[in-house]
Amino acid sequence: MNTHSNQAHPPQRIIGLAGGIGMGKTTVSNYLATVHQLPVLDADIYSREAVAPGSPVLGEVVERYGSGLLLPDKTLDRHRLGDIIFSSPPERLWLEQRIHPYVRDRLVAGMHTLSTEIPPHPTIVLVIPLLFEARMTDLVTETWVVRCPPAQQLERLMQRDHLSLQQARARIDSQMSIQKKATYADLVLDNTSTLEHLFQQVDAGLAQIPVRLTVPRG
Repeated sequence: MNTHSNQAHPPQRIIGLAGGIGMGKTTVSNYLATVHQLPVLDADIYSREAVAPGSPVLGEVVERYGSGLLLPDKTLDRHRLGDIIFSSPPERLWLEQRIHPYVRDRLVAGMHTLSTEIPPHPTIVLVIPLLFEARMTDLVTETWVVRCPPAQQLERLMQRDHLSLQQARARIDSQMSIQKKATYADLVLDNTSTLEHLFQQVDAGLAQIPVRLTVPRG
């Protein structure tokens, strides 16, 4: 990332948190927000905003797939849409090309707001499930990946989202493999055993001296 010559503020640490679906990103981000009091920007929240009632993207979705994809309150039936896009890579790409630019803009705006506060936040967390797939690693100074065994991931996802085995596997298969994500990560968090063990890894990760930092404009 580009740095700025103004040294009025200390360098800013921007953690990009990713991982496989259902592997524990929310658990880690909640811990970072509540225990370490770090500001967290969540791409999933912005993704939902992108298809909110009245949004241009929702209009395109309805035009493409029909009004049957809307619930009675005119919000998007995300489960029905998921069944479409997770079984068809071209349809998933079509949707991502409309949502990802919006998400990126919202993340950049959020970081700008946090970095211009006085004093600026020294550490910001961006939770981006598709951090690598959506090529958003340029927004962060380091990447963290949460992982667990595939069988554990499958079970968690089915229970959390009330999905069938086939639906859960389709969602997992739509993402970059967790093995590949781990090779790109600066820190891999193992969410196989207890929460205590997971949080100890998070604490240790925060205590490490980051390799790459960005100096906020100020």
